[in-house]
Amino acid sequence: MIRVLVAKVGLDGHDRGIKVVARTLRDAGMEVVYGGLRQTPETIASMAAQEDVDVVGLSMHNGAHLTLAPAVVAALRAAGLDTPVVVGGIVPPVDLPVLEAAGVAAVLGPGSSAEEIVATVTGVCPAG
Repeated sequence: MIRVLVAKVGLDGHDRGIKVVARTLRDAGMEVVYGGLRQTPETIASMAAQEDVDVVGLSMHNGAHLTLAPAVVAALRAAGLDTPVVVGGIVPPVDLPVLEAAGVAAVLGPGSSAEEIVATVTGVCPAG
């Protein structure tokens, strides 16, 4: 079974989308750990290690994706984890190559279907 940590990093408090994604992944048979709002990259890395997750999903709607998503990837690597990171939310297409270069495994934009979300998480998961 794929274990996914979903969390909000930074000061973004919009949680409706992440709750929908958590339910979508759970309905697809994945085990979902909800990390909550306003987490730091280091707390996300700590949760990922403690929960032994296969994928980290970040919901970002605050415009800080170019700073915070790479910081989460760096915190995971610093903790000795090679866990893939999937970002969901408002990400302009011009920023996709920057996130990819920073180690983000995939980005899902607004309007992504449940099938697309499940396929993306499964696709980046080493155990998938």
